[in-house]
Parts: sequence; structure tokens; C-alpha cells
Amino acid sequence: MSECTLFFRGRSNSSSKALAPAGQWPGPDEDGHSSVARGGSMGPTMTVRAWLAFAALGGGWGLPYLLIKVALGGVAHLEVAWWELTIGAVVLLPLACARGALADVRLHWKPIGALALLQLAVPSSLSPLSEQWIRSSLAGVLAATAPLLIALLGPLFGARERFGPKRIAGLLVGFFGVVVLLGFDAPQGAQWIGLACMLLAALAYALAPLVIQRYLHGADGLGPTAVALAIASLLLCPAGIRFLPRSLPSGRAIGSLVALGAVCTALGMLLYFLLIKEAGAARAGVVKYLSPVVAALLGAMVLGEAFPFSSIVGLILILSGSWFATRASKPWQLITGERK
Repeated sequence: MSECTLFFRGRSNSSSKALAPAGQWPGPDEDGHSSVARGGSMGPTMTVRAWLAFAALGGGWGLPYLLIKVALGGVAHLEVAWWELTIGAVVLLPLACARGALADVRLHWKPIGALALLQLAVPSSLSPLSEQWIRSSLAGVLAATAPLLIALLGPLFGARERFGPKRIAGLLVGFFGVVVLLGFDAPQGAQWIGLACMLLAALAYALAPLVIQRYLHGADGLGPTAVALAIASLLLCPAGIRFLPRSLPSGRAIGSLVALGAVCTALGMLLYFLLIKEAGAARAGVVKYLSPVVAALLGAMVLGEAFPFSSIVGLILILSGSWFATRASKPWQLITGERK
């Protein structure tokens, strides 16, 4: 019996067929031919919805840098991470229950558990830990390696999307733009511990969208996101209790925590699911390049931080690289074989 392996193809303007549930093969089309075997322009593309999600997510995930700085005025690093995840879970779980989005969660419990670790618990713990040894600018540069890691690790998750010269150049130019924007300090001594922590966080960030693309592409994003946030919150609960503040934080700190959990995390994860479904993990990962841009602009406008000429150059490089890295490429390569 013929078998075709097709990675998540995203939504296409030219097709109205629903995606097959995770773990199932797409069936024949109206002509009796397998839609997988036909080939053609089946790769994910940046639709209007994808661009809107990309822009909103880039802004939403650049905002935490400002909010965290405000929250740290009265709350410890790991406490900020725990409250962020907990508030996100409190926001989404009732909504998921009301919409019946939790009914099929048990069918995807393994990838949802992996998502809770890779996208939420591990980076939320390692990122603040790394900044005990390295500057936040270096941490931001290392976090921006996630799109490159997604491109390298994609084949291990069944992805065979073609990366033409323009997309590869776009990834490299975007990463170089992040380096120019944030600067780069070579680690020394114990700083290598912080570098290792941040690289592990970047690796987790890279694996998470590939897990979504491979195992959760047929699932509604609301249910898996709500459950993943709840799992991650429970994992960080011991640290959250350990670092509870002795006095009530300021209203600004509490407001920042609420915005982090409800907007940046809960809404951000739903947009991330949508973007991966629309455009694929590789293109969705490029949104990591925009976060430092938004953070730098907000820092300059709200906190009065410097925004030198090098930041303007980095901004141009990041936007240019992101544009080319998300451009449409040739149809995905399909691998055929025989089912054992």
C-alpha cells in the first residue's frame, strides 16, 4: 500500500479541505486521488490572517520585556514566571471548558505535556536563571537563535519544506540584526553557565512549534494551550510558593503580572497556534526576531532608554530578514514509500 509522508501544510487559499486529525492520513479527494500524493503548491504560505497574527504576536511578545522590568520591582524572577503561567491558565481554562475545547485533550496528552515543558516551564525557568550570569542583551541574542534551530531541527519532525537562498539569507540577516540591535558580549568564566541555560531555553523554544506542527495541527489551540499552561503552572508551583513576596506588591507590579499572563501568554499562545497552522513552524519562529525590536522601541518611548543609530540599523536588518524568511518557497518535497 502506498504511503506518503506530508508535513503540516498550513491553510491555503486554494484549498478548503480540512486538515486531517493528528496521527491520521489524509483521505482521497473528490477525484479519488490522494491529496498528499498530488504534490503541487502545498506548502504553508503567509496569508493575510498569518500576517495579522505575525504582527500581533511580534508586538505581544515584545511587551513582556517592559512588563517584567516593572513587575521585578516587587516580585522575584521565578515568581513572575509562575504568576504569568498561572494567570494565563486561570483565563483560558474556564473559556476552554465553556466551549467544550477540553473534550479531546486526553487524545493529545503527550504532545501537550511536551508543549508545557518546551514552550512554557523550561524557558520561563531558564531565562531568568541565565540572567544571573549574563546580560539581558546577550540573553536576547541567544533566544533569537530559535528560528535557526527550527530550520535545522525541522527534518527530525518530518518537515521537508524547501529553504531557498532567500529564506536562508533572511534567517541569517534577521539574526545578525538582533545582534546589532542588542549588542554582543563574549562570555567569560561563570558566564558560560548563563550561556548554556539560555541556549537550552532557545532549544526548547525551537522544539515547541515543531511539536505543535507535527502532533497538534488537527487540534483546537484553545484546549491544548489552557491545559499546557495549567501543567506548567503546577510544575513551577514549588518555586512560586518559595519566592512569595512578604508584602503586597505595588499596583503597577500586579497590573504587569495580569497583563503578562492574560495578554502576552494566554492570548499570545493562541496566536502562536494560529500562526503555526497558517504558515508553519519555520515561518512562525521568525516572530522571535521581532520581540527585541518591540522591546527596544517600548524601552525608548516608555522608559526613556537610549535608541542609538545601531538600533535603527538592527531594526532595518530584522524587518528585512523577517520579510525574506517568511516569503513563499517552492512546494514541499514529498517522500513516498511503502507502508510496512
